[in-house]
Amino acid sequence: MATSSIYANIKITEPEKAEAFVDALEASIADSMPVSNTPKKTALSNPDKIREILAKREYKK
Repeated sequence: MATSSIYANIKITEPEKAEAFVDALEASIADSMPVSNTPKKTALSNPDKIREILAKREYKK
């Protein structure tokens, strides 16, 4: 969908059409992509911890 369509001026004069528009907006919110509850990965900066992890990886080979 083009971004410019979001900024269009809308004039609704009939109450039934206003209700239908609001229902469509609510439905689009309900159908939006769910937020992931998985934890975000963080970068390691501790050299000792990095060595420890890599040592485990080398050992498994």
